Amino acid sequence: MYALIFGLAALLVVSACSTQEKGPSRSPNVVVMLADDQGWGDLSLHGNSNLATPNIDSLAHDGAMFTHFYVCAVCAPTRAEFLTGRYYARGGVRGVSTGQERLNIDEHTIAQTFKDAGYATGAFGKWHNGTQHPYHPNARGFDEFYGFTEGHWGHYFDYEMDHNGTLVRGEGFVIDDITNRALEFIEQNQDSPFFAYLPFNTPHSPMQVPDDYWERFESKALELRHRDPDREDVPKTRAALAMVENIDWNVGRVLAKLDELGLDDDTIILYFSDNGPNGWRWNGGMKGRKGSIDEGGLRSPLVIRWTGHIQPGISINQVAGAIDLLPTLATLAGIQITGTKALDGRSLAPLVTGEDSDWSDRLLYSLRLQRDQTRVSIRNQRFRLDPDGQLFDIENDPGQRDDVSAEFPEEASALREAALAWAAEIGPSVGPDDRPFPVGHSELTLLPARDGRPHGGIVRSARAPNCSYFTNWTSVEDSITWDVEVAEAGPYEIAVHYTAAEAGSTIEATFQGVSVLGTVVEAHDPPAYGADDDRVPRVGESLVKDFRPLTLGTADLPMGRGQLTLRAVEVADRQVAEIRYAILKRL
Repeated sequence: MYALIFGLAALLVVSACSTQEKGPSRSPNVVVMLADDQGWGDLSLHGNSNLATPNIDSLAHDGAMFTHFYVCAVCAPTRAEFLTGRYYARGGVRGVSTGQERLNIDEHTIAQTFKDAGYATGAFGKWHNGTQHPYHPNARGFDEFYGFTEGHWGHYFDYEMDHNGTLVRGEGFVIDDITNRALEFIEQNQDSPFFAYLPFNTPHSPMQVPDDYWERFESKALELRHRDPDREDVPKTRAALAMVENIDWNVGRVLAKLDELGLDDDTIILYFSDNGPNGWRWNGGMKGRKGSIDEGGLRSPLVIRWTGHIQPGISINQVAGAIDLLPTLATLAGIQITGTKALDGRSLAPLVTGEDSDWSDRLLYSLRLQRDQTRVSIRNQRFRLDPDGQLFDIENDPGQRDDVSAEFPEEASALREAALAWAAEIGPSVGPDDRPFPVGHSELTLLPARDGRPHGGIVRSARAPNCSYFTNWTSVEDSITWDVEVAEAGPYEIAVHYTAAEAGSTIEATFQGVSVLGTVVEAHDPPAYGADDDRVPRVGESLVKDFRPLTLGTADLPMGRGQLTLRAVEVADRQVAEIRYAILKRL
């Protein structure tokens, strides 16, 4: 009897100790995956039989799917709304390049909120909300960053990447490479809560994808076509769908890693896209594509899984948007939002957990700047008001074919008034962008050609500034300028990344009367590349080159704003140099 009593007592002690050692359940990890230029229709989940996306689809089957989720018309604005829970124009974002993509430094990001709660934070992929500190992701709450900060990249294989502010060489296909880094981050932080953000950069052009994916689609007959088939570029559609299948494979790798580490039940996983499709292809018959603020340009997939907390297979019909993701994830994780600015979004947690059956209707605003005009579209649960003031019954007419303003005059009038009021409210935030590019907030400041301005005969290597370089620099009358503001006076090493067919040209860098001179002592004239990997010819993206650093010298720069200017003092041959970056290192 005594032996039995002592045995039971010992068992209770062991059990108590085990419970005490395990402690309270940990906060859930969060993994957010964001596609670039993938339309709502680019998933087998939504009925597209042209491709198979079993891993992304599984997130809906094992979790929740939103049927009416909305983002912005183009890339950087959606990223800003996800990061802040606020409409993008409130945070200074006006466009996608030449600095207009920057998110104001007084905006508090989702990464800062999770970091404040003790999470390890990492971002892997296309940032697109600012390059220089304090706009850089490492200054916005992310402990770890691997990817690129510009809007699109010129080559997707073994190309230049940014690792915590330092330029490095990527390894393999960009999406595979990004995912490899994210998997390393997850493994390294498996014992404590982490927030991992994977903003992929495909199927954005250039249309490049590994051979095994392209071979599935190169000659594939497409069962589903755009609603106006004559507008569809079929080879581009095939390339885009091949790129989406590659994304799906990488999503599967993330899911497998979480399962392998036993983190499946402890992780909230979310997947969405940043705008409508980057081409006329099947999209459920909706009107519009990327760049449009009609239904097809704005509706995005959204699937979210949290095993044991979100009922598998639920479909949520309430309208929601990118502005809702910060409050939703913070609520689900049980952490406090630490920013002080009012959010535009609302938490979707009651919808995904089934705790709220009384969800009030709302208005979701979409903004597009077009030829200096503020264009507004509004969506509520049933209707969309388009930027021309037409009203569409989206529940019954998702293709926006019939204007029902006459049938619903009160609804049309109320939404038109709301559009005018919102345009007046947000208009002052989207005027001309006069912000300088900051220098000296970190040891190394990269000033890409995207952020500079060419003068004289100098031109960009392509129409789109992102990932471009300056070329045709042939005269001492030509110059390149960057509008910068030096945060800290002191010595800076000034360098450029260059190519030059001939040595001997001398380049001067000047800022507020202080200058340094450097000579191109070694010719470096590599070929431009990238086109050989394009599945369809590129339109806007620059080809790329492997540039070489050239130190011009060290100068004591004063604090303040001014033009950093590059000029040639001497031209050795027909062209001074091609310039990808100016780089300032604080000593």
